[in-house]
Amino acid sequence: MGKPKIKVDSILAKLAEDAEKAQTRATKASDILLEKLDTRIAATPYEVVHQVDRVKLKHYETKARSRSSRTIRTPLLVVYALINRETMLDLQPGRSVVKRFMDAGIDLYMIDWGYPRRKDRFLTIDDHVNGYMDDMVDFICEKRGIDQINLMGICMGGSFCVMYSALHPEKIKNLITTVTPTNFDTNEGLLHIWMRDVNVDKIVEAHGNMPGDLMNFGFLLLNPARLMIDKYVGFVENMDNKNFVENFVRMEKWIFDSPDVPGETFRQFVKDCYQKNKLINSKLELGGRRVDLKNITMPLLNIYGQFDHLVPPGACNLLTSRVGTQDVEDLRLMTGHIGIYVSSKSQSEFTPKIISWLAEHDKSKTKKIIKKKKPTRKKRTPAKSIPNKS
Repeated sequence: MGKPKIKVDSILAKLAEDAEKAQTRATKASDILLEKLDTRIAATPYEVVHQVDRVKLKHYETKARSRSSRTIRTPLLVVYALINRETMLDLQPGRSVVKRFMDAGIDLYMIDWGYPRRKDRFLTIDDHVNGYMDDMVDFICEKRGIDQINLMGICMGGSFCVMYSALHPEKIKNLITTVTPTNFDTNEGLLHIWMRDVNVDKIVEAHGNMPGDLMNFGFLLLNPARLMIDKYVGFVENMDNKNFVENFVRMEKWIFDSPDVPGETFRQFVKDCYQKNKLINSKLELGGRRVDLKNITMPLLNIYGQFDHLVPPGACNLLTSRVGTQDVEDLRLMTGHIGIYVSSKSQSEFTPKIISWLAEHDKSKTKKIIKKKKPTRKKRTPAKSIPNKS
């Protein structure tokens, strides 16, 4: 019998070495998980300067920076989606969109939609766009003594910003849309295919507001292997890396901090956008007015992700061809829906591009207005408040 071709001693030595490394990693991981971790999110200081019902207006301006030293004079209002929380833009140290905007001298405001209650179930898209958003824009303009602001929308919040800019173009100087769905007639994303046949009436009748936990579960099912298996395998493989563990926990905290969506808003968004595709075709109506995209005459920067499974390129890339302005730019980044805000590669492209684009388009002076007493606004009430019989 000849000598074995496999060196048994080498195999045993390799197994012993791997076992020793695994034990060392396990010990280090245990120490990390048992020590105090910094998993705070939204750590950048801000002030709530205005509030209407549950909706708050955050202001991130640093007191040390004078207005005369700003490179971008016009304030920027960021509008996040009703789904999940705006804290995504200030999730991790070193990868905070909020912090980078502040460092660039941007006078930054952000809408916090809060947590809808049962009484909010009858609020419509019109209530959010022509009500809450318009109130926040007017507040900023009055505070700064200007007629226009810069507006940036994210995901569903970007759709709201498109609607707002078409209905109130005189108030918006520059518009930025990021991972914003406007064309819902696409087969690129599983979500768009699902939503065509969903019975939204039964969901709203059963729940009132659309539960955030139910939406989260649906999002996980869009890619269960990656979103429910791969990421936890990755966590086990990196438990001995403290920075990785802290950022992993931050992301989990953000993912499962999911407010409900007002029932009528959810119903209208599904029917008018996902199922009838009214927005991109300028057929959507809010408050008795048609949302005509040709009324968007301000400069537009449209950013989206090539590998976005929630808002694929086909849902975003028609917008610049349907608006009324010729000053448009599309930017496609090789990333996904969340990675566009937190990945180091995207951070080197995403935020610097917005800053440079705003600086270039902010050269013209924002028109000043003579301060005068603002007419009393009628308090907005939900459309057709039907008493709950449950």
